[in-house]
Amino acid sequence: MKTATLKSVLAGASALGLIAGGPAAAQEEIVVGMAVAQTGWMEAYDGEGAKMAQLYFEKLNAEGGLLGKQIKVLLADTKTDRVEGAKIGQSMIQQGADLLLVSADYDYGAPAALQAQKAGVISFFLGASDPKAGVLGVGPFSFTSANAAQLEGATMADWGYEEKGFRNGYSLVDESIEYNKSICAGYDWIMAEKPDATIVGTDTFKGLDPVISTQITRMSDAIASGDVDHIMLCSTNPGAASALRQIRAAGIDLPVFGGTSMDGSYWTEAVPGLKDFYVPSNALTADDPRESVNEVTAAYAEKYGAGPASQYAYLIYGQLDMWVAAVKEAGTTDASAVVEVMNGFDSFETTVGLRKLTPELHIQTEIPMLVTSYADGEQTLVTEWDVGMPIPREVLYRLAK
Repeated sequence: MKTATLKSVLAGASALGLIAGGPAAAQEEIVVGMAVAQTGWMEAYDGEGAKMAQLYFEKLNAEGGLLGKQIKVLLADTKTDRVEGAKIGQSMIQQGADLLLVSADYDYGAPAALQAQKAGVISFFLGASDPKAGVLGVGPFSFTSANAAQLEGATMADWGYEEKGFRNGYSLVDESIEYNKSICAGYDWIMAEKPDATIVGTDTFKGLDPVISTQITRMSDAIASGDVDHIMLCSTNPGAASALRQIRAAGIDLPVFGGTSMDGSYWTEAVPGLKDFYVPSNALTADDPRESVNEVTAAYAEKYGAGPASQYAYLIYGQLDMWVAAVKEAGTTDASAVVEVMNGFDSFETTVGLRKLTPELHIQTEIPMLVTSYADGEQTLVTEWDVGMPIPREVLYRLAK
């Protein structure tokens, strides 16, 4: 695989080496741009997904490429900055990208994805879980590799109710990005569907707030005066880990649920002695129940010296499985033709499980998820859980209060 790193988003094509050999050479390659965060807090979610994508393309090239052409990858750092993302996305499109991979969050990936949409190029979010990361928020050529965040909150609420007997929850929502709000939207939906289930209280904070003592005081008061039996924390690291540490430091030892944003154990040193904490996941970094995932983990570890730290490494692998199959069926990388094929995938088996796409939904909303638990800094599988009913449109797009 050929990889070019952008030194500047304003660098010319010749500086990137994209047009070496002239137009004829360009036609012999399929160009994939990756406008992703290699620095800043989003690197925790983009870094491994970008590495996994490079691993995927290396394997594909070793097998002869796609449509008889080699894949050429362009990689640039958006620095967890939306303006930078838009500039880099535009630059990569101008340099002939046939596919653009963008950050694993709607807020930070959309600026680059919108550049692809305007140019008629397909974009894949590495793992954004807000349903706007697709048709509604970007356009028909945009997809996300992840499940809807609502499915995460719904999975935890449903499993907690059915398997743990939890009835009375308290939710703490980080309002810094849309993903966090969507987790709790799914949680709220399931809690409202369950007989005798109640959300005793809800509070908000900002993920970069260093101290949330006021919120914790209100949470403690609700616990003291009610029958709260679990907490739903809808946040993203590093703010999520900070909030959880403060909750535990305040002596609140109730079970806490999180979203996939807290998957992996790379952050657990921030919360010493962590236990009774649960999150959903799409793939385990060790001992996944599917051999296909374990094989990818081994290949990643061989190339990079260590295995992935969280599920966010794996999501793009399944999305690329679908793209490659669609390109082969369409016989072209033309966006319209490829998207038409992908929109017909009703039950497509990828390396990381079954996936479904429709013209209206370019995000996973009905897949089973792995419920995992934490103890002594280790994440382990509890069970696979299927909510078993579709997410209502008003919940998926947060249309109702």
